[in-house]
This record gives sequence, structure tokens and C-alpha cells, in this order.
Amino acid sequence: MTPQQRIAELTRQLNHYNYQYYQNSISEVDDFTFDKLLTELTDLERQYPEFRLPDSPTARVGGTISKEFPTVYHRFPMLSLGNTYSEEDLVEFDNRVRKGLDGADYEYICELKFDGVALSMTYENGVLVQGATRGDGVRGDDITPNIRTIRTLPLRIQSDKIPALFEVRGEGFLPLAEFERINKEREDIGEPLLANPRNAASGTFKQQDSAAVARRRLDCYLYSFLSEEDVFKTHEESLIALKQWGFNVSQTWRKCADIKDVMIYISEWETKRFDLPLGTDGIVLKVNRYDQQRELGYTAKSPRWAIAFKYKALAASTTLNDITYQVGRTGAVTPVARLTPVLLAGTVVKRASLHNANEIARLGVMLGDTVFVEKGGEIIPKVTGVDLAKRTGQERPIIYPTECPACGTPLIRREAEAHFYCTNEKGCPPQRQARFEHFIQRRAMNIESLGEGKIELLIERGLVQTPADLYSLTNDNLLGLEKTYPATLIVREDGSEEPGKARTVKFGQKTVDNILSAIERSKQQPFASVVFALGIRYVGNTTAERIVDYFGNIDDLTNASLETLAGVPDVGPRIAQSLFEWFGQDENRAYVERLRAAGLQMAGERRVVEAVSDALAGKTFLYTGTFQNYSREQIEEQIAAHGGKLLSGVSKKLNYLIVGEGAGPSKVNKAQQLNVPMISEDEFTAMLG
Repeated sequence: MTPQQRIAELTRQLNHYNYQYYQNSISEVDDFTFDKLLTELTDLERQYPEFRLPDSPTARVGGTISKEFPTVYHRFPMLSLGNTYSEEDLVEFDNRVRKGLDGADYEYICELKFDGVALSMTYENGVLVQGATRGDGVRGDDITPNIRTIRTLPLRIQSDKIPALFEVRGEGFLPLAEFERINKEREDIGEPLLANPRNAASGTFKQQDSAAVARRRLDCYLYSFLSEEDVFKTHEESLIALKQWGFNVSQTWRKCADIKDVMIYISEWETKRFDLPLGTDGIVLKVNRYDQQRELGYTAKSPRWAIAFKYKALAASTTLNDITYQVGRTGAVTPVARLTPVLLAGTVVKRASLHNANEIARLGVMLGDTVFVEKGGEIIPKVTGVDLAKRTGQERPIIYPTECPACGTPLIRREAEAHFYCTNEKGCPPQRQARFEHFIQRRAMNIESLGEGKIELLIERGLVQTPADLYSLTNDNLLGLEKTYPATLIVREDGSEEPGKARTVKFGQKTVDNILSAIERSKQQPFASVVFALGIRYVGNTTAERIVDYFGNIDDLTNASLETLAGVPDVGPRIAQSLFEWFGQDENRAYVERLRAAGLQMAGERRVVEAVSDALAGKTFLYTGTFQNYSREQIEEQIAAHGGKLLSGVSKKLNYLIVGEGAGPSKVNKAQQLNVPMISEDEFTAMLG
């Protein structure tokens, strides 16, 4: 089989597996087999780029760098909808429709109004050729590389019954579970949290690096089909066809015979929508038949055949009884409001976030206040305001603690940061507990058998002080350990409370065997997972991978200078400083050595790059900034593939500094001082021949 044939076969095969997994929830092959085939395809496409197909599944993982997004004009304007919060307005809309159609029979399609980003995708001959944002409705940004990372969006339509050119529209969104995962990781490494899923999705779709977009696992619900051909008679037919063609169409839509059915739909979804994987803020009502849509026409801004009904803001008022202060792994102290239980968005809320001292001051909130509570992104309850009219004069000011509520250490506040921090990293109980939980999580050392209170018991009994102690545990240490944790209160929807069940943690022989086996397996976790597991502030999963790609082993990382660390791709000054300070502490170096002695992986496998030429043989390179045609990984691969060597910093040994947009001034200045030649992206490409 020729390389071209093999690329075509792998593309077809992997797209089939993706379709079965994302559209039909069927896993025809395991992850290992899929990844192996994808790696083979990636390698072949790198060697024979001329044979890469437009629907290649390698587009799903990104890698394209876009310095700026081209402007595209929409073939069909993306108009906004008129909207209302009133059912009376819907009745009036229905009257206008009846009048506009001269009393002819008509019906509606009701769809949920998803809270995301409006997107437009164009297909030619069944292949996705363009993805764009709404923009101003007439023109938007071409974000095709980022659109291709949406795994539920087909890159090629597997059907013969499609027009040569058509457009689909939908709502791009960040699933709530993914939003929570990202925020949990950001909180874990000391980064500020994302505000809400919609803003996070909007920002992600406009990122310049499509590989970063792919890591966010965006999704899209399709809700509209457009073509210059008359393909369908009704909107209902188009939704059914889009689903059959492999598009992700939310099955929450319904055909309604009249406005009464519409009202039933609205009432039904007012609370049921909270079970969906994304936020919603209303419903969209559309006349079903396309000929009737054309007859009704448009105003200057919106169609006359559709309208959006918005649910009222989800808020409740209740009493702020107290504030507790939680200490995270990085020492950040977060205030949590303790509320009189109140029903909100289908759940009982008795706690809500107050974020930090700045937010408390901004709200002017006091203990005993009647406060307004909303669900941010319909996930995390937060206090949004104070009902000043209900103040009695008995309210008490909130005095933010000056000492850690867990260990009594004086709190500090770093410049330009909103949180107060406890600096007792090693001795503060919640920090120590959270450090273990970080270490054993799936993306770190993956010791899942130690969850459910077991770590807490091991710390309490003095069996572990740091995660390195886990590798000294034995059967004799663990067998027979037991503790019963008291029951917690369960809050009912009416605000009443009842005791839950007590929980017992017991280390029987099977439990001990599972724990010891999981600890032993963790020694095979890759070096990047080990770096992430160390728990260095600001160092998340992706940053750990970049660090490993750059240094390759723990010794080079440990001994790196601050300047060298700042030169690692995707590692800015703040992360570099954090790394430098962490490895500069003798206690942390000793901790790393204990992990090394335990058998953890302390070196990464660099990706083998097949030699293409010796055009750069004997020459050394370093790059700074971002580039139009290369991601950072690609420029490193090109240097290696053509015989060159990548250095970690500017020195007299450096032959060329490749300078892109937004180049780091420290590298440029030092290159000028040492008379190191600086070349552009185009000059580098020319050197490749």
C-alpha cells in the first residue's frame, strides 16, 4: 500500500471511529489502538503533507497558529432575534404571524436557547471548508482551525443526499463539566477562575493556537441549515436530516401545533433545562414551514417568523448567617457565605462564594444581611448583592481574618493579587491534605484507590507527611486501619434538615492490595505527570508537558536558570519565577530525590523526529515570540528534522535567534549584546531549502 493509500485508509478508519464514539456512543476500539493509528497517520502526514486530506482527524488536535483571523462575509446574514420575557408578548407575536399568513394553518418548532457562541460552518461537496463567528451579523472572523477541533462536528458528511454547497449554524459552547474541570485545575495551581462558561467559550474560540483550543474540548449544537437550493420544506425536516448526517443536534426541540403547546414547552423546560450539559437562558420559537418564513419576511434587524423567550434571571434572596474561610492547596484563603437554605434552580443552596476580600468590600455585605444569590453560569452559587431595604441595624461588619483559619499563620497578600495566602505550605493541614489529593489525581500520579477519606486517615495516623511517603507504605502499615466519620446534615427543598449516614473508612485486605498496586503502577506515569504532581504553583498539565518537552529530564529542570525557565514555550515570567523559587529550596530538592529513589519517571521520551535534510547541520537555534506558519512545537521539529540543534538560552554558542511577533525583549537584547544574528520566520523557512 502506498503512503497516499495508507493516509486515505487511516483517515477513513479514524473518522469512522470518531463518528461511532461521538454520535452513537459506541467504542469500537480501545484508546490505545485509536492513539496508535492516529500517531501513524500524523507521522505519515508529516512525511507526505501533499497527501493530507481536508477531513483528516489530525485536525481535531489542533496545531495551527493564527496571528490574526481573516474577515469573512456571511453568505446569509446572521440576524439577531427579537426577544421577550413576557408570555403576553408571545401571544402578540402569534397574532402577528396569523395575520401575516392571512389565517393559513401553521405550526412552530420550539428549541432551547443555548448560552454559547453563535457559529457558522460552510460545507463544499460534503467537506467542512470554513467556520466563522457571527461578528456583526454581516461579517465575522474565520476561525476554521479552531472549529475543526470540535469532535462532534463532522469534517466530512457521510451522505450522498446533500447539496454541493450549504451552511449550518449552531451554538458553540464549553460543557459545564469541562468548565468545572478547568476551574478546578486553575484553582489547584493558583490561577484565577474563569468567570462563566459562555465567556470561556468565546475566549477559547478566539485563541490563536488551535492546539490550546482542542484541549478545552468545546462542543456545538447545530440548529439551522441554509442553502441556495430548496432542499427541505420545513425546519423540522432539516433538523432530522442534520442529525442523520452526523451533526450534533440537541434532541430537546419539539414541534408545537399552536401557541398553547408552546407555553407547555416553556413551562416544562423552565427547570428541566438544568439537567443539560450547558447553560440555557430561554427558548426560540420558529415558524416551521420555510415558504411561510419567506412570506413573513424580515425587519431590518430580525426575522418576523421567529422570536426568543427568555426565562427570568435565576436569583433568590436569603440571610447571610456566617462566613467560613477555606484554605486551598496553594494557601489561598477563600470566603464562603453560610446561608439560610433557599431553593434556587432546582437545588437547595446553603453556601455561596464571596470570592475574596475585594468582593466583600465591593458588595458592602454584612453578617445578618438579606443577600441576593445567583448561580454563576448556572453552576456555582454566588452572592451578587444586598437587599439594603431589609437592613434592621442589627447587622455586623465582616472582619477578614489576619491569620490562617486552619493553622494560625499570619496571612500575606501578594502585590496585584486579590487573595490572602497562608505561607505555611508544609504544616497547614488543609494545604497538606490538598497536596496529597493533587498528587494522586488521574492527571498526576493516578492513585485512584486512595480517595474517599483514606488520605485523611493516613495523615491523621502519622503514616505519611509528604506524598513521597506513599512509596514507603506496606501491607503491615495499612491492614486494619479504620475510622468512622460522623454523619453530615442533609438539607431538604423546604429548608429542613435531617442527619445523613455516618461513613466508615476501613482498610481490609482487598483495599490494601488495591492501594499498594495503584501506588506501584503510578511509578510508570510519564515524567510530565510527575512534574504536574509536584504541585508547583501555576504549573498545570499543559505547562508540565511543555517543560518536559524542553528539558527532557529532572536534572536539567532542577538546575535551570531563571532566564532559561522564562524561555520555555508557554512559560512566562510568573511561572518561571515560581519554578525557580520551588527548585531553589533544599527541602523540595530532597523531596524530588525521594521520588526518584522510589522509582518515579524523571526523564521524558522526546519525540523522535525523522531526518529530512542536513540543511541546518552544525547550526544552533533559539526562537522567541509567535509565528504565522509554525506552532512552537513545529518550529522545534523543523530544526531537528533538518539537522539543527535547539538551545535553551541566548549565549555565545547560539548561531541564530528566530524572532517572531511579540518577541521577548530579554532574548533580543542579549542577542544584540552578543552579536548573535537574528532572523525572521521567512528567513528561517528559506534556510530549510
